[in-house]
Amino acid sequence: MSLIVKFNGKMNVIGRLLKEYRIKNNFSYEKLSAQLELMGISIHKQSLYDIENDKRTVKDYELFGIAYVLGIDVNDLLGDIQKKYK
Repeated sequence: MSLIVKFNGKMNVIGRLLKEYRIKNNFSYEKLSAQLELMGISIHKQSLYDIENDKRTVKDYELFGIAYVLGIDVNDLLGDIQKKYK
């Protein structure tokens, strides 16, 4: 039995927008992973793929690091859930 509780059947709420912003900013999984590592945040390129494809959760500091490296606000990655509750 998994201890992870899904939200609306999803492991995270940023996957779609992470992929969109990553591609828009010309970041490969490897490049994004390397930039995060420079911040002391270790997310393997496979884990980034898993986040985008709803197979992995995201920790709060990972969310911040991803947004920082992509040059966006954390709220930009939360756009889908914000729309749902406005």
